[in-house]
Amino acid sequence: MKPETRNTLLRAYVQLQKIIDDLYEASDKALENNDLEDASLLESRADKLYEEGENLEFVISELEEK
Repeated sequence: MKPETRNTLLRAYVQLQKIIDDLYEASDKALENNDLEDASLLESRADKLYEEGENLEFVISELEEK
């Protein structure tokens, strides 16, 4: 894998982690405000992105081994 590709994937991974953190924090705040529907939606989206982050991390590590 070219260094530019690796760096781009790593940047995307870091940015994705920030978005995930933001969504979980927003979900927690919605729960504190007793807004269960919004909390559930935010947590659900964060969970999906978390899975994508794990997949991206796997792809990066697999490509680095080649």
